[in-house]
Amino acid sequence: MTEKSYHIITFGCQMNVHDSQWLARALTARSFVEAPLEDAQVVIVNTCSVREKPEQKVMSALGRIRQVTGGSPHVLVAVTGCVAQQVGAAFFEKEAQVRLVAGSDGIANAPAAIERLLAEPELRLSLLDFSSSYLEREPGADGPCGPVAHVNIMQGCDNFCTYCIVPFTRGRQKSRMSAAILDECRLRIAQGAREICLLGQNVNAFGRDGHGDGLSFARLLHQVAGLPGLRRLRFVTPHPKDMSPQDIAAFAELPQLCPRLHLPLQAGSDSVLKRMHRRYDSAAFLDLVSRLREARPDLALSTDLIVGFPGETEADFQATLDMMRACGFMSSFSFCYSDRPGARAALFPDKIAPVIQQDRLLRLQALQEELGQQWLQARTGTETSLLLEGRSPKARMDTTDPPALTSWQGRDPYGVPVHVYLPEHADHTGRMLSVRITNAKKHSLQADALEAPW
Repeated sequence: MTEKSYHIITFGCQMNVHDSQWLARALTARSFVEAPLEDAQVVIVNTCSVREKPEQKVMSALGRIRQVTGGSPHVLVAVTGCVAQQVGAAFFEKEAQVRLVAGSDGIANAPAAIERLLAEPELRLSLLDFSSSYLEREPGADGPCGPVAHVNIMQGCDNFCTYCIVPFTRGRQKSRMSAAILDECRLRIAQGAREICLLGQNVNAFGRDGHGDGLSFARLLHQVAGLPGLRRLRFVTPHPKDMSPQDIAAFAELPQLCPRLHLPLQAGSDSVLKRMHRRYDSAAFLDLVSRLREARPDLALSTDLIVGFPGETEADFQATLDMMRACGFMSSFSFCYSDRPGARAALFPDKIAPVIQQDRLLRLQALQEELGQQWLQARTGTETSLLLEGRSPKARMDTTDPPALTSWQGRDPYGVPVHVYLPEHADHTGRMLSVRITNAKKHSLQADALEAPW
């Protein structure tokens, strides 16, 4: 075991990934070093409760930690995130190595708590209280940033969709002060970020609660887009009901704002949407899509979809398929409904049998595969720009000699992975490159460079 070393295991969404990245920077600033699981003195399991059987997955991870570390009492295990918020101090009884449980707001104080726990071996701490306002976090270690930076602008949600437990695990909505957001964006750009993605559970409701400084989401987009050195801007995840005319206009007014929007539909049936408490119907959603594409004709849409919600009929499911075709989603995240303790829908009658849920999910995903392929095929022959992120996961050397080439991966303004051959003996990470799309793969594109990376 290496003294003052850490290992982080992350489950779930981009918010959790962002939290884990911050934890790593904060611990590094306190002179900790990252280590493999078998060598770490501190192991953090950052949890998510969105997917099915989340507590069982966490317990499985804790069991693996116990096995790898031999159950050593000198290894400090921390459980953070949404499942930590739900299960709380009960984790102390479930696994002897767990000495810190930190919920969604408590994670801000986790680095200081870890140092205290190392100094007091008999102590256990639970950080489970929700704060009354957005808690600013310590900046963490300085250092280079990747080409894409994620910046949190708010925490929690006030919507209480009947299938969702985010308001219970992440708390009520709290907007961050705009000055702090802009300062972090400037820092990430100075550290090398060319693209910034603004994060929030209900990101376009930013500024509508009483915790921030009242700046609207649209104004924040304009201010971030105006920062020197920023090439691209994105945001996730918005709620359709909160998309204001000013938010829509930003897609026409801000060249930095990428023509890609993840817009969760969840279901295409009005009766299902009502039971979900989504507060829009299919007509309102289609009208929103129309206005967005009027502002940005090349806008690509992705979405979230739930199949087999309690009471969903075959006709309801067909309405979802119809909405997918009408919106032309280029991709989607789709799941079978499952109960979440504490969410209202867990008490709903008329649960759908798993075999029917799975059949509907497969049919939905087959349609999405068709729509996605159509969208990718339509890109062939077009010219676009890439933000290069690194060598392709399956990079292979080209036999061309000279010079040697290797496959690099970048993302176009629509967020699609694009592979292009570039000179091998150079680091192109973070550079922008003009390309022509030559071929559509299953979930990515192939391109030829039109110029040298710059």
